[in-house]
Amino acid sequence: MKEQIQPENPSSAEPQSEHYRKGKFTKVADYLYRYSTTKVYYAVYRHGKKMVWRSLKTTDREMASRFLKDVLASAGHVDPRNQGMTLGELIKLYEQSLDQHDTKTKASRTSFLKQLKKTWKKGFNVPVKDITAAQVELWLAPHRQRMKKVSFNEYIRVVKHLFDLAVKSKVIGISPAVEFKFLKKEDPERITPTWEQFAAIVAAIRSQRFSAEAADSGDLVEFMGLAGVGTAECGNILGEHVDFQNEVITLYRTKTDTGYRIPIFPQLKDLLKRMADRGRIKRGEKVFKVYDPKKCLIQACKRLDFPHFSPRAFRRCFITRAVEKGVDFKTIASWQGHKDGGVLIAKTYSHLRSEHSKSMAQKLA
Repeated sequence: MKEQIQPENPSSAEPQSEHYRKGKFTKVADYLYRYSTTKVYYAVYRHGKKMVWRSLKTTDREMASRFLKDVLASAGHVDPRNQGMTLGELIKLYEQSLDQHDTKTKASRTSFLKQLKKTWKKGFNVPVKDITAAQVELWLAPHRQRMKKVSFNEYIRVVKHLFDLAVKSKVIGISPAVEFKFLKKEDPERITPTWEQFAAIVAAIRSQRFSAEAADSGDLVEFMGLAGVGTAECGNILGEHVDFQNEVITLYRTKTDTGYRIPIFPQLKDLLKRMADRGRIKRGEKVFKVYDPKKCLIQACKRLDFPHFSPRAFRRCFITRAVEKGVDFKTIASWQGHKDGGVLIAKTYSHLRSEHSKSMAQKLA
C-alpha cells in the first residue's frame, strides 16, 4: 500500500489551501510524492534539519523523475566530485563492501557480479548518473526467463544494493532501481518430520559402521532436532559456549550478527554428556566437526523410505513439538533468537495449536 501523508511544513510552492484541505500526498518513490487533487509531483527531502517540499511542476511521472535528480543534486544530495564515477568503479567499490557479509552471502553476490560483468552490454565506463531504470530492466529481463523467483529476487536485491551504494556515496541522488519490485514467491511445501521420524533418522545415521563421520553427523543432526538450532548456529558453537553449570548454551547467528541463549533442555542433557565424555566439548574448539548434514540426511531418508527432509526441517520439528507440548509462542521465539515476541512463530504455527486443542478436547468425550 502506498504511503499517504501531509507535509510537515508546506512551502509556498504547495497547492492552494482548498486543494491542501482536500488532497493527500502519496509517496511513489524515494523523495518523490504526488498530490492527489492536482496530480502534481513533489520532491521531498531534508536540507539540514528542515524537511523541504518542492513542486516539480509536472504531472508526468518520467519528467518528474528527471527533475527530481536535478533537485537532489542542487540540494547537496550529490557530490559534484563523485558524479564522474563509472559503473566499473561502482562495482569495485561494491566488491570491497562484501567483506562485511558471511561466506554464503558473499559467494552469492560475487556470482551476481560475475554475471553482470559477463552480460552487461552498455560498457563499464558509462557514468553511473547516466544509467536509467529502463537499461537495468532490459539487462534483468533475460535473467528472469531462466531463473526461479527466489533466485531472481536475489538479483533485484543486489541491483538495489549496488545503486544504493552510489546514493550513499553521493554519486546519484536517486537509484534507478528504487522502484523495482520483488516477485511474489510461491509458498514452498515444507515437509516436517514427526518426532518418531526424527529419532529414526538419527539412529539410521549413527548405524553406518563403515562411515568415519557417522558419529559426528549423528551428533549434529540430533542436536539440531533436540535444540531447534540451524546448521549456521551449530557451526559457531565453541566448547565454552556450552555452560553446564548454568544450563545454557550461547548461540551466534552470523546472518543477523546476533547472539542469544537457549536452555540446555532436558532432552539435550544426555547427548551433551556423551559428547563431553568423548572430548567433543573443549574450550576454544568447535563442538561439531561436521557442518553440513545434507549428504547423510539424503542417504538416511532413502534407506528409511522417508521423504527427503532438509536440515531446516529439524528446527520445524522442534518447534512443532514445543507447540504441541503447550509452550507459548513468545518463549519459543526467544529460543529461536527472534526479537518479535512470537509474532512470526504464531503466524506460522498457530494452526498446530488449534489442531492440538481440538485433539485434547476429544478426550473430554
